[in-house]
Amino acid sequence: MQWQDEGIVIGVRRHGETSVVAELMTKTRGRHMGLVRGGRSRTMQPVLQPGNRVDAVWRARLDEHLGDYKLEPIHLRAARLMESATAVYGVQAMGALLRLLPERDPHPHLFDALDAILDHMEDPAGAGELYVRFELAVLNDLGFGLDLGECAATGTRERLVYVSPKSGRAVSRDAGAPYADRMLPLPGFLSPEPSEPAGVRELADAFRLSGFFLHRHVYEPRGLQQNAARDGFVQAALKALERRNKPSEPVPSDV
Repeated sequence: MQWQDEGIVIGVRRHGETSVVAELMTKTRGRHMGLVRGGRSRTMQPVLQPGNRVDAVWRARLDEHLGDYKLEPIHLRAARLMESATAVYGVQAMGALLRLLPERDPHPHLFDALDAILDHMEDPAGAGELYVRFELAVLNDLGFGLDLGECAATGTRERLVYVSPKSGRAVSRDAGAPYADRMLPLPGFLSPEPSEPAGVRELADAFRLSGFFLHRHVYEPRGLQQNAARDGFVQAALKALERRNKPSEPVPSDV
């Protein structure tokens, strides 16, 4: 059998003397592995770098086999991504998130989101916001989506400033005031109301929010440790944003 699709390289491992097994996030077939014969050649090594977008042809005798990839470059951006710590950690962290999903399970919206984030890594605020949305989308696809569109208590869509750590639902300022010390902050860019781009504190709150629910619903039940690349991305993105905004906002010490 055979198919053709676009994919983004998220991982590569050696196989024998000259080949590699490439892990792609494909547009319509999810996270998919395949053998690239000659993948360690000088021609193919620049193509098989995480973050690059490729045209992929996969062939195998049976669907359950590993199969062979034939890859052609579409967008070689890995060299640019390796210029910043934010991008290096970000590529690794998103690859780790995608590995939480079943292999070969289609998630076209996550492919599009991954592609968009990789094109915005030079903007720490934009990349950070998109990354948090990516984590929330993965949570949703795993069956643990948050409901941030209206207040859990009143149904209002205005002045949503909290998230209940128990239900994962948004709570308005008035309804949540008596329990504010138990609530998680809801960053403005995740609420239904228009807001300014995230500052350092707001982005730190967003990372804390998505990280809290990933730990509760995914990492802890599976006995997994949070991927170290996520910590690297969070710190790199916040520091880059702090440098851009300096001297107004220091990076919070409790992220």
